Amino acid sequence: MKLLFLLFSGAKLGKVAISIGSMLFTIWVYAAIYGLPFAAGFVAMILIHEMGHYVAAKQRGLDVGLPAFIPFMGAWINLREQPHDSETEAYVAYAGPFVGTLAAFAAYFWGRQTGSDLWMAIAYSGFMINLFNLIPVSPLDGGRITQVLSPRIWFLGAPMIVALFFYIPSPMLILIGLMAIPSLMAAWRYDPNSPEAIAYRSISSATRFEYAVLYLGLAAVLALMTHNVHEGLAHS
Repeated sequence: MKLLFLLFSGAKLGKVAISIGSMLFTIWVYAAIYGLPFAAGFVAMILIHEMGHYVAAKQRGLDVGLPAFIPFMGAWINLREQPHDSETEAYVAYAGPFVGTLAAFAAYFWGRQTGSDLWMAIAYSGFMINLFNLIPVSPLDGGRITQVLSPRIWFLGAPMIVALFFYIPSPMLILIGLMAIPSLMAAWRYDPNSPEAIAYRSISSATRFEYAVLYLGLAAVLALMTHNVHEGLAHS
């Protein structure tokens, strides 16, 4: 029994070490390019976003692991147990950009208070990260939120990923595009009257409307703040 306890404890400590180690490694990589202060703030914005997902998943009783980081790819939490209904999926997905936006506002107001371009740049990165994640295509948060309305909304998000790639070519966008293909195929075959769809999406119209308002409202705030902070930094 003691041996099993030690092995279990070691496994948990190993997962914590992987999470912290991957975060520190990501900071180190970004620091080599952008300097340590910005790198630390940027990764902190990603961490807070992911912890929003983590706490929300815990609130809904899901088995979830700590976030892991990969430089230039972002981070993710390991949902070892998938949501049992569309509202839970939307709730966990929304928590990340919502909490991340609060963190970006905290950096923004501190940057305004101190006149620090560094903090304004960190705020900009926070607003941008969370806005990007609201693109309505799975596996991004926006896709997991909007599926509460219909998975077919993902066909609006897919062209956004393609357009963004031509504007800012990035391997990350290619990876997201590849990961989105199975979801888009499932959305194409989606039958709202199938037993599986009815069971997974049996929520009230009021709840769907609430998530639509929350999603569009957060997207609008993030778009406005991303533009304003970018313009402020460009003229500073």
